[in-house]
Amino acid sequence: MKKDYSWAITIQKEISRKIITCDTIDKIENICGVDVSYKDNIAYCSAVITSIPFKLIATLNLKCKVEYPYLPGLFFLRESGPLLDTLALLKNESEFDFDILLIDGHGVLHPRRCGLASYVGYTIDKPTIGIAKNLICGSLLGDHLIEYNGNVLGYRIKKEGKKPLYISVGHKISLSKSIQIVQDLTKDGERIPEPLRIADVNSKNYHNFA
Repeated sequence: MKKDYSWAITIQKEISRKIITCDTIDKIENICGVDVSYKDNIAYCSAVITSIPFKLIATLNLKCKVEYPYLPGLFFLRESGPLLDTLALLKNESEFDFDILLIDGHGVLHPRRCGLASYVGYTIDKPTIGIAKNLICGSLLGDHLIEYNGNVLGYRIKKEGKKPLYISVGHKISLSKSIQIVQDLTKDGERIPEPLRIADVNSKNYHNFA
């Protein structure tokens, strides 16, 4: 029997109306990247905090059981639990806080304008940027902006020899600032901004050796 996830869709629609898409902070010192890898129904999550200019200042890993399957358009159900648990533990155990959060997933560039990055950003009330590897909605305009239902909701970054990334507002930040931060934090020859790249590597190493 197919499960009813209409309640999750309702949550997304409610949160989408509360997402802030303008800049809410002036000074950015520390940025957090958080990502999850999976193995045998276990989520291996890693969070890292880096300073600007780039310096790794905090890391934390956590593993937990996966509560939900992967559902198109409802990725937040599967991944938000591990992410939020890891960020809560990071807050308790680290002397450092972060100003911006980078998440491997969509923000408002989503059919209901509330992807994983928007859900997590709204939940923790932090400026959050969605950085996704695949486009799930919208049309690419000539200047790399992405339009959906008449609204510009995202931006495509395509480096030579690399697959594209799709940037969108998660919460409490503008799209232009999101693009600038992602570009500034991506090292030459790399595809993914450094805090998120390290979190991705750490989560995969964690599930390989845990």
